[in-house]
Amino acid sequence: MDGTRFLYALIIGILPPLLWLWFWLKEDNLHPEPRAVLAKCFFYGMLGVFVAVCAQWLTSSLFPDNIHRYIVWAGIEEIVKFGIVYVVVIAEGKMDEPIDAMIYMITAALGFAALENTLFTLGAVNQGTIFSTILIGNMRFIGAILVHVISSAMIGFMLAISMYGQKVLKIIAGIVGLILATALHAAFNLSIISSETSSILKILAWVWVAVVVLILIFEEIKGIEINEDAKRAKLKQQ
Repeated sequence: MDGTRFLYALIIGILPPLLWLWFWLKEDNLHPEPRAVLAKCFFYGMLGVFVAVCAQWLTSSLFPDNIHRYIVWAGIEEIVKFGIVYVVVIAEGKMDEPIDAMIYMITAALGFAALENTLFTLGAVNQGTIFSTILIGNMRFIGAILVHVISSAMIGFMLAISMYGQKVLKIIAGIVGLILATALHAAFNLSIISSETSSILKILAWVWVAVVVLILIFEEIKGIEINEDAKRAKLKQQ
């Protein structure tokens, strides 16, 4: 592969996730997160692809049935993304507000999707034409990237609503979030694999509906932040 094709694949792979990251960061306009921590989550999210691929390869022989295999593989990817946020953010005590959980999970997910898409597109560039690669890039832009965002955001949402609760509640919320994220991710993968081209458009339509719901969830979490800010302001006045 020449340098031009490699650069083209890199742009298709990384640019869409960066655009989505910009969009979601605009949603968190109350208290923007430190750029260095966000960059760390995105970069480690990219490296997480290699961890996930190794784990998926090790478990592939344990689950010969495709359905069980894709469920396990989806779970591995969600655990890896959550693990990155836990190490980079939670363990370091950098999660100050409920919305932080969703922002950092989405950032790690977009980093993961960026490298995953780049590797996928590299193969497409080698095997097909520039036009087919653009189509593949657009499909992954619409579908796979959003599924990574939505599934990981579910973990972030569960962490967000349990942030001011006891430790046991946080652990339960994290487990429930991982189960929901895995279910959503696996359902999408299995639907795409077993569907014809005409059905894929319907599946992508449902993905966009989920994005709208996610935006509404963001607003709810921001409402929690506003209420907490109001409580703190009232305590200071007293």
